[in-house]
Amino acid sequence: MLETQFDFLTSLLESPSPSGYERPVQEHVRAFCEPFCDGLKTDWFGNVMATVNPGGSPRIMLDGHCDQIGLLVKHIEEAGFLRVSPIGGWDPQMLLGQRMQVWTADGPLCGAVARKPIHLLTQSERKQIPEIKDLWVDIGARDRAEASERVRVGDPVTVELGFRKLSNGLLCGPGMDNRVGVWVVMSALKLISERTPHAEVTAVSSVQEEVGLRGARTSAFEIDPQLAIAVDVTHATDCPSIDQGEHGDIRLGRGPVLVRGPNANPVMFQQICELAEQHEIPLQINALSKPASNDGNAIQVSRAGVATAIVAIPNRYMHSPVEVIALEDLEHAARIIAEFCLAVDGQSDFTP
Repeated sequence: MLETQFDFLTSLLESPSPSGYERPVQEHVRAFCEPFCDGLKTDWFGNVMATVNPGGSPRIMLDGHCDQIGLLVKHIEEAGFLRVSPIGGWDPQMLLGQRMQVWTADGPLCGAVARKPIHLLTQSERKQIPEIKDLWVDIGARDRAEASERVRVGDPVTVELGFRKLSNGLLCGPGMDNRVGVWVVMSALKLISERTPHAEVTAVSSVQEEVGLRGARTSAFEIDPQLAIAVDVTHATDCPSIDQGEHGDIRLGRGPVLVRGPNANPVMFQQICELAEQHEIPLQINALSKPASNDGNAIQVSRAGVATAIVAIPNRYMHSPVEVIALEDLEHAARIIAEFCLAVDGQSDFTP
């Protein structure tokens, strides 16, 4: 991965973006796209839409949601501890013992989530799985008055941001879901801009996916695409305890995943597979028999319906502080999406 591309990914992963609080990430998206796109728009909902070759045919929408799961300050206790509610789907056990960041008007404030030491837990308490309502964020405040000088009800909270490099080109950290999808669609758009597309291509960094696919729904209505590719993470099943018979054989570093099933237009699916073979881009296939839990679901049924494909990035330990992805999967995803967008024109027919 080129240094400028890695710098863009780093800026995404180090910026907070809980659903409804995506502005810091979107500032980096706009800065990356502005030099090469023909049109750049941020709507009042918060979606960033970058377009190449406006007026071309067909209209293609590329979508990656930029929001991450997080927490929201709900109450400040008399002793200065912060009670929180979840933004998106958390396994509460993942939060125990984590270093946190409260994103205040004056910048990030360090905190921690824990519970009383194992020495003080009763036998019954040791067997219980805590709920988020039972947890609190400790920012070191002496009391409510001191905490309230720094923190307001409604401030978003994330686990400590950043990432670590693992062996074999893997990255580990929170929020891979789905800042990597944003990186893919914007990087694909840059590749498209460097050549001569027939299509009008709009890449969207959409908001509020984790709380109901909301930004994809509103931006698809605005763009009115004929074709769309949604990019999100999917479960890598190459670690212990996951049943590949149920969830498929999906491995890090083996290429992005192309979804097959009712969420995918079969003509798009076949054409992407053929282009991947032609350009020697590795691709994994996974079957999904029910409506997807990502933006592809909302886009596909927008207006009169959109021919849609889902390209997914394998991700170990999804919705945790230690999500793991392979950099080469991101690069291959951007390449295959760009090749597809460059291959279609106004005469292309995606009627099933």
